[in-house]
Amino acid sequence: MTAAWFRELPGPGPDRGSPAPPGTATGRARGGGDGHAGLRLYCFPHAGGPAGAFAPLARALAAGGPTGARVSVAVAAAQYPGRQDRYRERPWEDIGAIADVLAAEIRTRDEQPYALFGHSMGAVVAYETARRLRRTAGPGPVRLFVSGRDAPSAGPVAGDDVRDDEALLAHIRRLGGTGSRVLAEPELVAMALPALRADYRALRSYAWSPGEPLDCPLTVLVGDADPLVTGAGAAAWRDLSTAATTVRLLPGGHFYLDDCAPRVASLIREALPVPA
Repeated sequence: MTAAWFRELPGPGPDRGSPAPPGTATGRARGGGDGHAGLRLYCFPHAGGPAGAFAPLARALAAGGPTGARVSVAVAAAQYPGRQDRYRERPWEDIGAIADVLAAEIRTRDEQPYALFGHSMGAVVAYETARRLRRTAGPGPVRLFVSGRDAPSAGPVAGDDVRDDEALLAHIRRLGGTGSRVLAEPELVAMALPALRADYRALRSYAWSPGEPLDCPLTVLVGDADPLVTGAGAAAWRDLSTAATTVRLLPGGHFYLDDCAPRVASLIREALPVPA
């Protein structure tokens, strides 16, 4: 039996993902216990990132919105091989293969309605997952949120081309964010490097292929000081779906989400439709 990749959040602790409890992995997304309709948000982390990277966002969504909020959002985040509870597994180096597995698992879970949220490398994985869901029988996502990444159709990203450990670690430090703090500890660096190497190999080898556009709306989220996202690259997401695309700027750099989780949670709730 293939191991599940998605972890329910918030998990048992501040940054730990956990497998879905029996009986909650399939069917309609759970409501929030406040009478609001429920929707599932599947999240896809950045290069080197674990499912737990989305714990602050999951907690902000679980805390509920303002009075009269339209929808309750439950979060499941992808746990790629080679990190947290999957640390002993060999990391994968193929974005297409990762998207194949995640799309198949979403179909198996059969939770409706649902949306996708990907940050940085995760934006590409979420997009490719949405493309695969578009090509298979069953409902697609009601919205795709892409964060901290130029559209794949805009071409290669210069920051992906880091080929040795020294350059890779220097690149991560420049980007900042919570994850960069572990780089001061040699033991943690040694644990993080295999996943980082694999993810950046996956990014370097990824090549966007033209095809049928998505039919779901897109929300593009960009930190206003993000050195990796260009105005043209963010705008290029508009060409990848026949539905409306909204671009939103938020204060911060590449990992703006570390400090803006409540605001992003509010934007997510505003953008999602009320489940029927």
